[in-house]
Amino acid sequence: MSRGRSTSFDSQDEKTRSNVFQIDVISHTSIDNHVLNNTEINVDDNKILLSPNKTNLHRNLKERHMIMIALGVTIGTGLFLASGQVLASSGPGGSLISYSIVSIMVYFVMTTLAELSTQYPISGSFSTYGSRFVDEAFGFALGYNYYLAGVTVIASELIAAGIIVQFWLPHFPTIIWSLLGMIIMFILNAFTVKSYGEAEYWFAMIKVFTVIIFIIVGLLVDIGVLGHVKIGFHNWKIDGAPFYKGISGIVTSSIASSFAFGGTETIGVTAGESANPRRDVPRAMHGTIWRIILFFVGSIFIMGLVIPYNDPSLVHNEVKSIDVSPFTLVFIKSGIKPTVHIMNAVILTTILSAGNSALYVGTRILYALANEGKAPKQFTYVTRHGIPIWCLIFTTFISTILFGLSFIGNKIIYRWFVNITGVMAFIAWFGILLAHWRFRRAFILQGYSLNDLVYKTLFFPVRSIITSLLICIFILGQGYSAFTTHPFNFSNFLAAYITIPVFLSVFLVYKFVKKTRFIPLREIDLVTDSIMFYQTEQISNI
Repeated sequence: MSRGRSTSFDSQDEKTRSNVFQIDVISHTSIDNHVLNNTEINVDDNKILLSPNKTNLHRNLKERHMIMIALGVTIGTGLFLASGQVLASSGPGGSLISYSIVSIMVYFVMTTLAELSTQYPISGSFSTYGSRFVDEAFGFALGYNYYLAGVTVIASELIAAGIIVQFWLPHFPTIIWSLLGMIIMFILNAFTVKSYGEAEYWFAMIKVFTVIIFIIVGLLVDIGVLGHVKIGFHNWKIDGAPFYKGISGIVTSSIASSFAFGGTETIGVTAGESANPRRDVPRAMHGTIWRIILFFVGSIFIMGLVIPYNDPSLVHNEVKSIDVSPFTLVFIKSGIKPTVHIMNAVILTTILSAGNSALYVGTRILYALANEGKAPKQFTYVTRHGIPIWCLIFTTFISTILFGLSFIGNKIIYRWFVNITGVMAFIAWFGILLAHWRFRRAFILQGYSLNDLVYKTLFFPVRSIITSLLICIFILGQGYSAFTTHPFNFSNFLAAYITIPVFLSVFLVYKFVKKTRFIPLREIDLVTDSIMFYQTEQISNI
């Protein structure tokens, strides 16, 4: 077997400290020996951690960090605030079906990403996979569009943070609180990835506890233990319920609810800093998926039981007050008096958590692009603590500039950025599915067996076809309202679809300038960074 760069693996067991396994990750496209599978190597996977390399990102994230990072990104204002609009647009039954459909779609996408991230545990994640398995230009467009989405999310969360704090201090300038939030997020990301992981773990834990308490309190309200009125399924039987607007309502609410699930794909980015990607990435993926399904589907079911879908508080297009949160409405029905203040504090934590995770992901995406030669090489610099500091500083700067644009004039520039990145999660999901599709085909064509995969998804390729179709329906269907409005609303149409030509333009320009090509299946590199191609040697521990 030809050699590439090597990474040391140290046993955690002090009794076996005298033995160190050196695992060589092959960086060439050819190998001399056969592929070793799990049973051929006498190494206890539960006792292996990748040691940090001082010139690279440090692998210090544990499974619990990875789960909470993904939950931290996903459980946010989309669930706490925007879920009320989903309930209002399709009724209790329609919203439950919508969340269930999107949950299945997310499950398929995330387990697909789990297969790729376990096989190739790198920080570039789907951007790098797009370059390697599809086309360099595709990976470039995927990476920069997702990076732009990340900095826009940070700017949006900074704006929201100012609004939330204004609830308590209405006469204090909101920009001060927003900038303070940016400083906190920068500090949490600037030291070590472990400190970031711990901070995000506790941020996300607050949200998880809030959702669990909400579900329990909602059930108690519904059966009359709290609030002293038994509701049962009454709100499922009112006029227009349970399926308000029928199929069209389900489609509309599915598109809206799918935005709430955006961010689950970030767990693929954390694979590059996972202490044990072979073990922890699949576990973290599954742990995240089932928690998200339980929290989202459970929450929307409780909302549909307790809150009438035609409640006036649910139909606001712009949420600027915590009073309209369906979580707040349920807690108020329970008779808990300080509800508004509690939820305001929770959502402030949610905002900091989402911005914190977006800053982490944006930094790692830019770092991966720089390593691939798609960004200035200065961004490849990593501190001795494993932080790509110039990527972090630049991402913080761009996010702050974009935040500042929201205060200029009529906010046209800022709104354009928001519109451009509006469907980026869908494009990222489609990119994951396309990269995986070509990876699987190349893997078989080049003579490997699916049994060689460290983690293997089920129901391929049916799952990929169904999910891709749903993604296309959601992307194309999001501008549905522009066609049903009389006269035709060109502004809504442009806002809904501007992302598609922007993405294609980035892709085509890079393809033309760099003269890239779609990589033939037989030429796809299945070896570089693969956890599968390695050999073990017993060496002395000096």
